[in-house]
Amino acid sequence: MGPLPASHQRLLASVASSQDSAGPTRVRQNFHPDSEAAINRQINKELYASYVYLSMAYYFSRDDVALYNFSKYFLHQSLEEREHAEKLMRLQNQRGGRICLQDIKKPDQDDWESGLRAMECALLLEKSVNQSLLDLHTLASEKGDPHLCDFLETHYLHEQVKSIKELGDYVHNLVAMGAPAAGLAEYLFDKHTLG
Repeated sequence: MGPLPASHQRLLASVASSQDSAGPTRVRQNFHPDSEAAINRQINKELYASYVYLSMAYYFSRDDVALYNFSKYFLHQSLEEREHAEKLMRLQNQRGGRICLQDIKKPDQDDWESGLRAMECALLLEKSVNQSLLDLHTLASEKGDPHLCDFLETHYLHEQVKSIKELGDYVHNLVAMGAPAAGLAEYLFDKHTLG
């Protein structure tokens, strides 16, 4: 019996690489281990973003801050980021990957100081998450995974651009209104822009 044809060798290599310590997966196909690891890191980033937004939401609902539409906005963002993490978890299972959750880092601060400061931090956070998604997309492309590329484009990348634009506009408007020096600016922004 001669050597196996190249197509059979690739198939056997694919089956061998789809097995890990938890046992074989029957659904894994064209899903590189580097992509699987990067998705796990992205899940952590999405959960971290959700955690930061949750901190912001409850900061703005404190009785000594009382900017409830800021609170509502950031609570919505927190839920959205958690949904992003869950969507990646579902993808990981669909592709035959293994979910490896990591510790979620504490937000860098507990006191968000002002609506402007929180929006500036949110803008930086969204840019960071977006860069991580772009890096994941590049990796998927390099590994020849059109399914992952399409998934990221459909469910994440377009939405990230919209979020970055929205936050950039909010920061601009708050600065133009004189926030945070003009305390009334954040109150009016809370009532009329976020309300």
